[in-house]
Amino acid sequence: MLKGFKDFLMRGNVIDLAVAVVVGAAFTAVVTAFTEAFLKPLIQLVSGGGELAGSFQVNGVTFDWASFVNAVITFVITAAVVYFLVVLPLKTIQERRQRGEESGPSESDEVVLLTEIRDLLREGRESEAAGRHAAGGAPE
Repeated sequence: MLKGFKDFLMRGNVIDLAVAVVVGAAFTAVVTAFTEAFLKPLIQLVSGGGELAGSFQVNGVTFDWASFVNAVITFVITAAVVYFLVVLPLKTIQERRQRGEESGPSESDEVVLLTEIRDLLREGRESEAAGRHAAGGAPE
């Protein structure tokens, strides 16, 4: 049971995913700190400044709309950076590979060998079926 778990963890894509999550969380923390330190005060100044700037009260309950706007801005900045630094470059590489301008990752020796075996088996079946058809034999 532990060996299977170890094998799962040692796969390259699991490690890459873990690194991506950690870096993403750290980046989100940086963007959040930026929006809290700079953008939220600007939102409060634009809304009139003072003690209740960026919020309003109804029956003693405070609605902090500046925090909501701040969270939306944080999301948009984070999404834009992920799109322009991760999604767009990977999409461009994928399109280049489809057009044949850039080679993809090289296949391992095992994959190449298995592909050759598959192709040979397929050719053998096709030639066997063609031989039976030419001899007038009934299909099995």
